[in-house]
Amino acid sequence: MPSAPLSLRQVLVCGAAVVTLSMGIRHGFGLWLQPITQAQGWTRETFAFALAIQNLAWGCFGIFAGMVADRFGAFRVLVGGSILYALGLAGMALSPTPLVFSLTAGVLIGAAQAGTTYAVVYGIIGRQVDPARRSWAMGVAAAAGSFGQFLMVPVEGFLISSLGWQQSLLALGAVVLLVTPLALGLREPGFGGAHAPRREQTIGQALREAFKYPSFQLLMAGYFVCGFQVVFIGVHMPSYLKDKGLSPQVASYALALIGLFNVFGTYIAGSLGQRMAKRKILAFIYLARAVAIAAFLWAPLSPLSVYVFAATMGLLWLSTVPPTNATVAQIFGVAHLSMLGGFVFFSHQIGSFMGVWLGGLLYDRTGSYDIVWWISIALGVFACLVNLPVREAPILRQPAAQPA
Repeated sequence: MPSAPLSLRQVLVCGAAVVTLSMGIRHGFGLWLQPITQAQGWTRETFAFALAIQNLAWGCFGIFAGMVADRFGAFRVLVGGSILYALGLAGMALSPTPLVFSLTAGVLIGAAQAGTTYAVVYGIIGRQVDPARRSWAMGVAAAAGSFGQFLMVPVEGFLISSLGWQQSLLALGAVVLLVTPLALGLREPGFGGAHAPRREQTIGQALREAFKYPSFQLLMAGYFVCGFQVVFIGVHMPSYLKDKGLSPQVASYALALIGLFNVFGTYIAGSLGQRMAKRKILAFIYLARAVAIAAFLWAPLSPLSVYVFAATMGLLWLSTVPPTNATVAQIFGVAHLSMLGGFVFFSHQIGSFMGVWLGGLLYDRTGSYDIVWWISIALGVFACLVNLPVREAPILRQPAAQPA
């Protein structure tokens, strides 16, 4: 087996393509809310609950996907994730009951996303890219996911209008299998040998160290807010705009604009993370989100105001991802990066669960999304404050520490 590490170009091209497919498809799920609920006679809460389960499953399975990727390399995880993704999309199209829909659109796709998105890909970047360029490289990968949203959301809208909602899901199930050949380019040579990350800790030691460290807890709290905001907006904004009398095309263009501007936002955040304190970057992003949402609710609603809001949120959308994961790597090292990143992301997904589910629940109870919008504003201020005390310096360990 060759001993040289993967080239930077190979890691970025293949990793970016995987994230583009995986994240690009999921960003358009909000477009299926009304077609599926109207065709099946389900409430919005039914659809929202399945996607809430998806986000929670993504977080739960992400921890174990990270452990496997750290121990055996990411190739097996990526291949398994692509197969589960295809099965989940097919099940989403063919589910006859809300329970089956929750199991396929929720559990199966959630598990698939755990194995094909940031935690696994960032683990490869952390192990294969020099620390001096790590935050930048993570920004490139996150920008690829944003480009996937810009690319895939209009494609998904076109597929729904031309093929129908069921056939379009089956077509996407075939497309997502392209992750498998891309995973070949991310097969880490020498993994477990000379170029494997040095393991000075067991999994248990790494977890105890992280969860006792206040900055890790603060990063998890901030990431909870990130999940709440972006998934609520991504899933419920199309229906919110339609309820206000705007055409479905406005929602499709808005989601695409979020993806387009997030390409720049995530790249800028990753690049700035090499030169300034990441905690300040994160605090600014969360505060700016709160201001943007408040301004959106205050301004008269029109296609122009929607597009301005989408562009602004796009700059802030996944720009939290590179500085958060780079901070985890900087504090704890890369030996258990996928696993620790999985735990931080689990907090993100609990927030995602709450955002998407509360959006559907409170809409069904009150006929409005207003309460959840204002919760999002308050959480943005909270996340700004909890990120400011984060300490980014590498943690000091006892050199003679031995496994228990």
